Amino acid sequence: MAPKSSRVNSLIAKSPLALPATRRAALTQSLNALRNLLLLLFLLRYTRKTYLHLRGYGLLGSITRLRKQIWKQLYTYFLRLPFVQSKVRADVDKAVLDLQTKLVPSGPGVVNYTSLPAKGWSGEDVRKELERLGDMKHTRWEDGRVSGAVYHGGNELAELQADAFKRFGVANPIHPDVFPGVRKMEAEVVAMVLSLFHAPEGGAGVSTSGGTESILSAVLGARQRAYAERGVREPEIILPETAHTAFRKAGEYLNIKVHLVPCPAPSYRVSLSHVKRLLNSNTILLVGSAPNFPHGIVDDIPALSTLALKHRLPLHVDCCLGSFMIAFLAKSGFEAPDFDFHVPGVTSISVDTHKYGFAPKGNSVVLYHSAALRAWQYYICPDWSGGVYASPGIAGSRPGALIAGCWASLMSLGEEGYISHCVQIVGAAKQLEDAVRTSPALKHSLRVIGKPLVSVVAFRSPINAPVDEHLVDLYAVADGMSHRGWHLNALQDPPGIHVAVTLPVARAIGDLISDLEAVVGECRGKTDGTKGDAAALYGVAGALPDKSVVRELAGGFLDTLYKT
Repeated sequence: MAPKSSRVNSLIAKSPLALPATRRAALTQSLNALRNLLLLLFLLRYTRKTYLHLRGYGLLGSITRLRKQIWKQLYTYFLRLPFVQSKVRADVDKAVLDLQTKLVPSGPGVVNYTSLPAKGWSGEDVRKELERLGDMKHTRWEDGRVSGAVYHGGNELAELQADAFKRFGVANPIHPDVFPGVRKMEAEVVAMVLSLFHAPEGGAGVSTSGGTESILSAVLGARQRAYAERGVREPEIILPETAHTAFRKAGEYLNIKVHLVPCPAPSYRVSLSHVKRLLNSNTILLVGSAPNFPHGIVDDIPALSTLALKHRLPLHVDCCLGSFMIAFLAKSGFEAPDFDFHVPGVTSISVDTHKYGFAPKGNSVVLYHSAALRAWQYYICPDWSGGVYASPGIAGSRPGALIAGCWASLMSLGEEGYISHCVQIVGAAKQLEDAVRTSPALKHSLRVIGKPLVSVVAFRSPINAPVDEHLVDLYAVADGMSHRGWHLNALQDPPGIHVAVTLPVARAIGDLISDLEAVVGECRGKTDGTKGDAAALYGVAGALPDKSVVRELAGGFLDTLYKT
């Protein structure tokens, strides 16, 4: 009896729908060839990825990254163990509860409004409540006790900004025919900032809500351009590890791979050799800071420009923090680096007018070398049923009052005012830097990070202190300054503190130095003991290979912001 399979094959062969043997063989051969081709393409794709990774990070760097990834994954599995997870959950919940206790007011006399009043309040009652809210206990930025955060240009300027708000409170630049004055002011603000940063004839820009939106816009424009002109489908950007975290946010939002380049001591500037090795056909943007947020260091923009020009890539310079201070360094008599459109390879710059431009919060500008480059960030929808829709950036409706406040600030201060403020602010930063370098109470325990040129001074513990009694825990210093009423910025990798000098801080710089000397004296030689908030958070964050716990803590903090 013939096997069943043989009978089936015989029946198929005799079927009127069956292909002739030669055609079946040809089809099988074609399918095999297609399969082999797909396999080859797969192997080529991942061979290329492996080659680019090895070229970018080197063999030792790649092994180190792999080791860290394995260790991180193992630690993640450890955290998922039931008895560990319950302990971590309890600690996180306690930390979040402590945050809520500190940030959310409670107790006698505190009223939380979670629904509309049945009857609207009188103007007098609203003003009284606003007064109470403004007088809530807070770190005294007015007395210069807060690093950065509040870029106050003085009471007279604040009153002028309030007048602008009152006059243009309902204005929206999306309707230029309805609010022609706002359109004019916005165009003039962009033009003034372009001029300040030496844009060429034909330079262009867009006003935004802040540095993050300016950076997102520049990255978006670079991605869209690379997609259209070079067919890049797997975009990558290369940036210093000290560049503002908004670039990493852009990477997550826009599905762009981010390469972080080390900024090694002693200069703490971006390593150009690492940038060169990471360049490939998927690179859509190079980034430099002028200065960066953590350490106040200006990257080597001319060298980055040379790379950008050689490889025909756009170069973005982030001046959000440097703002008008770095632009006025030379005219104020300070050493000034090359960083703006004077450098030929620079194609875009982000500038926060709400920092050292002293405009109201919610103002920034992204500048481009040409209008053609700006157009890549535009959004235009020609076939919407609501009509043709176009916006210059991410936002649709925007507050015309903020634009009016920015215009009023720039026109009120003028070059003379900005030069005066630059002398005060950068002069105070130099005073702090000099104290850290030369004061007998500080020079053995602290080291200035790199060579700050603008308004930010960062310091860390010396890598090798002369003797043990000079060692300090920088996070303990941060907590000690906090107990004395100062709000300074704690840093990580390496542990440190930075001070972003503002006009209020400049007026209090002597008190800051005196308190810093006292706190360093109290902390000297005490590297163990009870940990304060900064020491606990950053000490734990630095020690954990998996940052999921830190993410949960940060998420709890964000949730607390909306808790009544």
